[in-house]
Amino acid sequence: MTAQEHHLAVTRTARYFQLGDVSAQTRQVWVVCHGYGQLAEYFIRHFAVLVAADPTLVVVAPEGLSRFYLENNTNGRGRIGATWMTREDRLAEIDDYVHYLNQLTDRILAAASGNVRVTVLGFSQGAATVSRWLTRARFKPVRLVLWAGVFPPDMELPVAAQLLRGLPVTLVAGTQDPFVAPDKLAMQQQFLKKLGVEPEVLRFEGNHTLHAETLRHIHSRSSLADFA
Repeated sequence: MTAQEHHLAVTRTARYFQLGDVSAQTRQVWVVCHGYGQLAEYFIRHFAVLVAADPTLVVVAPEGLSRFYLENNTNGRGRIGATWMTREDRLAEIDDYVHYLNQLTDRILAAASGNVRVTVLGFSQGAATVSRWLTRARFKPVRLVLWAGVFPPDMELPVAAQLLRGLPVTLVAGTQDPFVAPDKLAMQQQFLKKLGVEPEVLRFEGNHTLHAETLRHIHSRSSLADFA
């Protein structure tokens, strides 16, 4: 006898971290999504230098809904990471994080002024996460940053084209990133060009990580009046 698969929507608690307080003086909000096996508490620390230099900036780092031990959990002290989804029951997991990210940004943006500018950054697995989410988001960002990750190639092309119309996209990768070889980066550029996007490409000396100077560059670009 074959078991039947069912789904039940439940309420659960999601965690996020925030740098800065949202107010009428907030000019920019960055929503930044971590990669596979990371935790938002540590991921958001990379952005502290931006908020320290710009009190009108708020950075929000949601955490993936599924956590797991990254290594042997001896005496309950194993390192823990989070993930946005796996291939198992993937469509339900995508729906869950889309609803979560929409609720979170609704809360954050409700406390800001109507002309606040939102930059969305996804690192590694977070790049595909934010891309899928933004097709169903209730706001339009001023910039999409895909860092050491790709726009999901399985997304329906009309949906992808609608999202990317008029949206500046920045691709970022370290020169020694083992997951983003030059040929993969070039393929991503060509894929986006087919969707009508000419992405900005930023490289830095480093591997699969964030880079402070590159973050400062993106922040300075997002502060320009042409993104107001």
